[in-house]
Amino acid sequence: MPVERTDARGADELHKYYEVYETIGSGGFAKVKLGRHILTGEKVAIKIMDKKDLGDDLPRVKVEIEAMKNLSHQHVCRLYQVIETSTKIYMVLEYCPGGELFDYIIAKDRLSEEETRMFFRQIVSALAYVHSQGYAHRDLKPENLLIDEDQNLKLIDFGLCAKPKGGLGYELMTCCGSPAYAAPELIQGKTYIGSEADVWSMGVLLFALLCGYLPFDDDNCMVLYRKITRGKFDNPRWLSPGSVLLLNQMMQVEPKRRLTVRQLLDHPWVMKDYSSPVEWHSKQPLGHIDEDCITEMAVNMKRSRESTTQLVKEWRYDQTTVTYLLLLSKKQRGKPVRLRPEPPVCDASSCSPLHQGLQPKQALHFSEDEDGVVLGSMEFCSDYIDDYPWVSLSHRSPQGVRGQPDGAANPNNNKNTRLASPSVEKRWGHSPNLERERVTPHRRQERRDREQERTSENKENIAVPEKDVEIFALPPPRTPVTNKKNARPAKNVLTTPTQNVSGTKTNAVTPKGGGSGSKEQSRKRAENKDPGNIEILTFSPERRSRSLDMAGTGDSGQKKRGGKMFGSLERGLDKVITMLTPSKRRGLRDGPRKIKAQYNVTLTSQTNPDQVLNQILSILPEKHVDFTQKGYTLKCRTQGDFGKVTMAFELEVCLLQRPEVVGVRRQRLKGDAWVYKHLVEDILSTSSI
Repeated sequence: MPVERTDARGADELHKYYEVYETIGSGGFAKVKLGRHILTGEKVAIKIMDKKDLGDDLPRVKVEIEAMKNLSHQHVCRLYQVIETSTKIYMVLEYCPGGELFDYIIAKDRLSEEETRMFFRQIVSALAYVHSQGYAHRDLKPENLLIDEDQNLKLIDFGLCAKPKGGLGYELMTCCGSPAYAAPELIQGKTYIGSEADVWSMGVLLFALLCGYLPFDDDNCMVLYRKITRGKFDNPRWLSPGSVLLLNQMMQVEPKRRLTVRQLLDHPWVMKDYSSPVEWHSKQPLGHIDEDCITEMAVNMKRSRESTTQLVKEWRYDQTTVTYLLLLSKKQRGKPVRLRPEPPVCDASSCSPLHQGLQPKQALHFSEDEDGVVLGSMEFCSDYIDDYPWVSLSHRSPQGVRGQPDGAANPNNNKNTRLASPSVEKRWGHSPNLERERVTPHRRQERRDREQERTSENKENIAVPEKDVEIFALPPPRTPVTNKKNARPAKNVLTTPTQNVSGTKTNAVTPKGGGSGSKEQSRKRAENKDPGNIEILTFSPERRSRSLDMAGTGDSGQKKRGGKMFGSLERGLDKVITMLTPSKRRGLRDGPRKIKAQYNVTLTSQTNPDQVLNQILSILPEKHVDFTQKGYTLKCRTQGDFGKVTMAFELEVCLLQRPEVVGVRRQRLKGDAWVYKHLVEDILSTSSI
């Protein structure tokens, strides 16, 4: 594992190659943040662990890392890169936008036998492969299975896995895992075979899929252990005879009488409606090297294909490994095998505008969270996520990026410079003939001088003086159009109106003012933004970017645009001004968020979101739940006897687009999954919503 000698170097490496966003999950000693790999444009999950907090669990993390380096399977979460500092460990992992299988189960109450069979075949495939590599997982549960964008399961959390030196048949002693899923021999303190214990856990998981609750459950641990050791559970009436038989065969108290994973591959229940046994061999063997990915990397790295291949085959789980694996993932999903040009190491004075536009940290607004991790807002993503591959050099303006003139002369502009594909240019109203609309060298020098003067006078980053707005003078705006195709709003979250505490609307672009000339043009530009139709980027049903969620909303459904070239220049100015006023870069919603129906949203019979919110607020103290409120989102938590947080989750009152009803979105952040399920169900049922 590559080890960085200082925390600064490790953090620099992280932010050199990744854009890091908000937290999408947390556990006992780890926090997971959403990220994007800059070179490939692919989303990743970044697991951040503090060594001091890990304490005695640090060896467990080392075991997890080594196991994931050796496992490469379509139903096992991919490890891309490991960065270690003196105090932290960063694991860059495959991002699964569908969330945990557990949340999927409780949202549907229980799954049909057909859907259960589809998921269970994937679980069997993953475990058969893991066992074939000599590992026992030992913590199999629905919380450790994630759903990707194609409804495929990915097995995670190998921190408790074991690889006996004597082979998988070697007896183990350590009692570990989750009590509700633990095999009888584990809780009795006996020696056990790891693969046999995994089969018992798979049986409990299968029961949870089919029934929506656990076969062995009790608040008292000793009572729970007695139930498990007896192995007696009730089969609900809706289970088919085949399901009951399979469950009984897997949850046998005597380990030697249980089915093996090999027997599950072609079991009659598993084979029903399928023409072949479960395919458990890896479709992604590490020994295979894809030539297309190697070629693209070789061109980008300016190396020969042979040397690039040798570099990839070292599997150091560094930047070379993550780039190759993400390129391979793109190819397997039918996306272009292309890399964004890697930014050179340079400063603002020596780099060309093109290179400055590619600096990863200059494309976003950044802030630090409590972990010291630099966070960027997801506002940039809509510019290029749907329009990959990146624009070629022939599409770029002489200034480096269209709509950003004099980028080299004005460092403030560089911080918001970015590339756009032709489709983005069309969407944003860029002129296709911009190459012929270049300003003269005299005008460019004049603008450069004015920009430098404005920067020196405005060091407090408050707002751009109105006298300087005439630099980007606009022609009279067009008459607003009603055609949806032509009136498509720009994806610019940075310049949406905000609303202050008193309810008075302000604007992040420039102060409103009366009069004519530059003041009137400035006011029109500020009013012509269309925050009501901002397009937000959804990453998953339950882990939507909350930096995007707070985008402003308004009443206007129309958008006015200026001329071809000037519309682009206006947006360039807006981005500079927004950067100078970071406190205004995000709007606050007046009402609840409108979302599509999702499996983690509970529908209500109410039509008034405020009434639903007030009902929940009145119930939380009765359930001994602490919370903080941000608009219509409640961040809730429960604490133990010594003040330790035992449960953390979110409740958000929202509006569903179809049908237009009020819903409550729920998301577990920390704590036991089934305790969370019972608590949230209790809160929502007591609220009578």
